[in-house]
Amino acid sequence: MALDFLAGCVGGAAGVLVGHPFDTVKVRLQVQNVEKPLYRGTFHCFQSIIKQESAFGLYKGIGSPMMGLTFINALVFGVQGNTLRALGKDTPLNQFLAGSAAGAIQCIICCPMELAKTRMQLQGTGEYKQKTKNYKNSLDCLIKIYQKEGLRGINRGMVSTFIRETPSFGFYFLTYDCMTRYLGCEAEDSYVIPKLLFSGGMSGIVSWLSTYPMDVIKSRLQADGVGGVTQYKGIMDCVRKSYHEEGWRVFTRGLTSTLLRAFPVNAATFATVTVFLMYMRSEDNIPECEPGPVIHQPSNL
Repeated sequence: MALDFLAGCVGGAAGVLVGHPFDTVKVRLQVQNVEKPLYRGTFHCFQSIIKQESAFGLYKGIGSPMMGLTFINALVFGVQGNTLRALGKDTPLNQFLAGSAAGAIQCIICCPMELAKTRMQLQGTGEYKQKTKNYKNSLDCLIKIYQKEGLRGINRGMVSTFIRETPSFGFYFLTYDCMTRYLGCEAEDSYVIPKLLFSGGMSGIVSWLSTYPMDVIKSRLQADGVGGVTQYKGIMDCVRKSYHEEGWRVFTRGLTSTLLRAFPVNAATFATVTVFLMYMRSEDNIPECEPGPVIHQPSNL
């Protein structure tokens, strides 16, 4: 169990390193001012960040997901595994229920972590230029938010995070289970690693597609008030105002960069976990495909 947990942490770190630039682009696109847009699309956003802030600009806020990585792994896969065993049978429905339970529990860490990540990704850009030096790093960001707004402040967006993460993790584990069963992953299969990579990548895409509109709302709520002005009273108010001002397309803003990120993040995670376990166990065979330590970032995926 300890070895699997450690492998998940290493694999998750690889996933964060691969996927964080895409996440930065997603957040910038989701919260930019529709009347004065800074970016024309995903690739223009990538180019602008690199040109104006260097490649390091793509990694703003990476400290927050890295800090929460170990705890999220422990919660997600501990809860998922124990819930699945408690349900008795390894069925598609139970995979979904166990994944949903894991997604719901990890919101406790995921929400503050993503709040800090979002604030770090936005500071010094566009309408947030006045806040250029407000936060030194993700931890400093959370401390300052807590000092100013208390526990309620660092849990801003908790309800929207819960609504997003619960079904998203359910679909993630369900898709992964179905894909590995369909592809027939077996220890003796010479193509087991490509199958794992493909299964994990597709699971990440499905999980994001299942709840993406709520992710847009979550990002807007967590970014709200950064410039000193609060626009939204809550989830429904954010939905109404966003739709009224920008139409239905607002709920798909940043989706391209998210999907571009989802596949390689999960592919990198699976590959790292597999190679790590192969090396540590010093076995000739690769372990069978089983639900392993993959990070969703949400919202993790």
